[in-house]
Parts: sequence; C-alpha cells; structure tokens
Amino acid sequence: MDDLARLAVAGPVAMVSVLATEGSAPRGAGTRMLVTAGGLHGTIGGGALEFRAVEQARSVLEHAPGTWRVQDYPLGPLLGQCCGGRVRLMVEHVDRDALGWLAGAREGRVLVSVLRAGGIERHVSDGPAVPLSARGDKPREGTRLTEVIGGFRRPLYLFGAGHVGQAIARHAGGLPVRLAWFDTRPVFGDVAGVAVVPESAMAQCVGEAPDEAALVILTHDHALDYTLTLAALRRPPLAFTGLIGSQTKRARFMARLERDGVSAEARGRLMCPIGLPGVTGKEPDVIAVALLAQLLQLPQAQAVQAVAA
Repeated sequence: MDDLARLAVAGPVAMVSVLATEGSAPRGAGTRMLVTAGGLHGTIGGGALEFRAVEQARSVLEHAPGTWRVQDYPLGPLLGQCCGGRVRLMVEHVDRDALGWLAGAREGRVLVSVLRAGGIERHVSDGPAVPLSARGDKPREGTRLTEVIGGFRRPLYLFGAGHVGQAIARHAGGLPVRLAWFDTRPVFGDVAGVAVVPESAMAQCVGEAPDEAALVILTHDHALDYTLTLAALRRPPLAFTGLIGSQTKRARFMARLERDGVSAEARGRLMCPIGLPGVTGKEPDVIAVALLAQLLQLPQAQAVQAVAA
C-alpha cells in the first residue's frame, strides 16, 4: 500500500491483482504488482504470465483512470508454462483521485472493492472474506470483492535475542511472519524490534500470543526456558511451540513437565530440537533457516483468506 501511495503521487500507475488461482500457480491470491510506463514494482511470479500482465497493464494506462479488466490465464495451453494451473487477474488504471481508502488500510482489515462501469469503489471494513474461484463467470460490473489486507502472516513470538534469535529475525524479513521479540537483558534494548521485559512478565507474553502464533524459546537461561515452555503448554494450543536444544535437553524437560502435571497430549506439542529434520548444522544462520522453513510448512489459519467475492 505504501508503494501505491508513493507511485500515485509521481504519475499514472496500473495495478495487477491476482484475484484467484487453481492448481499450480506462480503466486497466490492477493498478490499485487504495480506497473508504470517505465518500471515494475513487485511481481506476480515472473515468466510468461507476468510478461503478458505487464503488456495488459501498459495498455490499460492508455485508457481513462478507473478502467479495469479481468482476465483468465490457463497457464499451460495459453502461456506455454508448465505449472498447469489457472490464474484470474484484474488489471486496472488506478484512479489517483480515489485513494482515500488508503488512510484506513491496515494489516488484517478487509478491503472491499465494488466493480463499477467508471471505476472501482473501495473502502476498508472489518467484515469477513470468502475465497474467490478461478473458474466460472468472471467478475463483472456490480461484483463485490473483498480481501484481507496483507494476507496471512503468522505471528512469530520469539523469546531470546542472542545469536540464534538475531539470525532468525534477520532471515524472517520478507517472509509471511509478524515478529514479536522478547528478552530480559537490558543490553538488547538497543536492538531493533526487541522488547526488553522483566523475567517475571515473560510468561504473561506467552499467554498473550494468539492461537495461530508460532512460539520459539531460545533464551540464555535454561530455567527461563523451562518457565516459558511450561506456560506455553498450559495455555490453549498454539500453531507451533518450539524449544532450542538437544535430545538430552528435551528428555530432561519432558520428565520435569510430567512431574509438574503437564498432560502427555500437551507435552506432545513441544518441538525440540527445532528445525527441519536432517539439517544438522549448529551455526546460528543454519538453525534460523531450518526453523523458518519448518514454520513455513505450517497450515495457514483457515479464517484468514486472501481474496473473496
């Protein structure tokens, strides 16, 4: 949204939106690309599909602001791509005088777009979104589209700002996660993104994590690790609860959790060691990449959809 506002001030801009996909496709619903007469900002996946979409976008720039088109692309027969899926795109000449909705556009809210003959009416709401199909009748005048702004980004509650924590934060940039980062040590107060909280408040931070969050524990103190692990397994289940450590650390924690009355079902939710199986390197960056790849395998929250009609 920031790019749209910036480019709209500079001059005419077209927006390409992926409304829906089916089967294998380069990018998912909700992906956008901005096209000007001389540049591209973002990508819908490259290749022949993007080449065709850029042609369409520059063509629509020759028409009046507000002009829009919806186009279906079977990726195999039409474009010669091996994906074999289908993509439904909308290409529009952005009406730079109708961007008031940007003021209320915040991640997690719902953007409502109503297709009109003279342009697209948009406003932001907190209503639900329902997925749009890549088959059937194409959206036409009067169709109402909705999408969750920003799509789904998994909350990542990271406890520990040491070498591994910093590597995770560094590699998380550009991934679909929202980082909430905590440490108890004042020395990390100058590290961007780290919230320094008292040790007594760390377990409360665990309790405040939403159910769809991935929670990763890697503090400097095994006793604090245990306190946070206990808090995580006593609360309603999270999408992921991970603890850095060896099989020996896992065994010791499991025995102590059992003594403290944590059920077998809850203990089974603990992932320790963390990271994709088979990645054995112990360097901070290796651990970080293995963990983030593991988190990317988690299913997305079903309540959050990218685009709907």
